[in-house]
Amino acid sequence: MLSNMATSLIMHKRITTTLAKAKALKKFVEPLLTKSKQDTTNARRVVFSHLQNKYAVTELFQVISPKIADRPGGYTRIIKTGFRQGDQAAMCFIELVDFDENMAKTTKKATRTRRSRKAAAAPAVEAPATEAPAAEAEAPAEQAAE
Repeated sequence: MLSNMATSLIMHKRITTTLAKAKALKKFVEPLLTKSKQDTTNARRVVFSHLQNKYAVTELFQVISPKIADRPGGYTRIIKTGFRQGDQAAMCFIELVDFDENMAKTTKKATRTRRSRKAAAAPAVEAPATEAPAAEAEAPAEQAAE
C-alpha cells in the first residue's frame, strides 16, 4: 500500500488520504526523496526496489530531484482537511512542498504601523503638492519650444 501511495504522490504531487496513512507515507517516502538527490545507478535501483514503477522513478529523478536538491529535508507537507462523512476518519492531503503553487505565490503582507491620524494624513497632503511644481516646470519648457 505504501509503495502505491508513494508512486501516486510522486506522479501527482498531492494526494488525499487519512491522517494515519499520510504519516506512515511520510516516513516511507522521505528517505526515497533523499536518495534521489544522487542520480546514480545504485540510487535508482534502491528507489525502484521500493516503488516498483519505472515511470515514477523517472519522474522522481528527472523532475522532483532537481527541485529538492538544495532542501536539507522536510520534502512533504501534511495539511488536515477535516473528517470523512461516512466514518469520521481524520482526512488530510499530503503534498510535495516545492510543487505547491499556492504556497509559493504567497507574498508577505505589509504590516501596518501604529501612527496617529495626523501623521497618516500629512503625507497624503504633500503628495499632490509635489506634483504641481513638476507640471509648472513642464509648461515653461513647452512654451520655450514654441
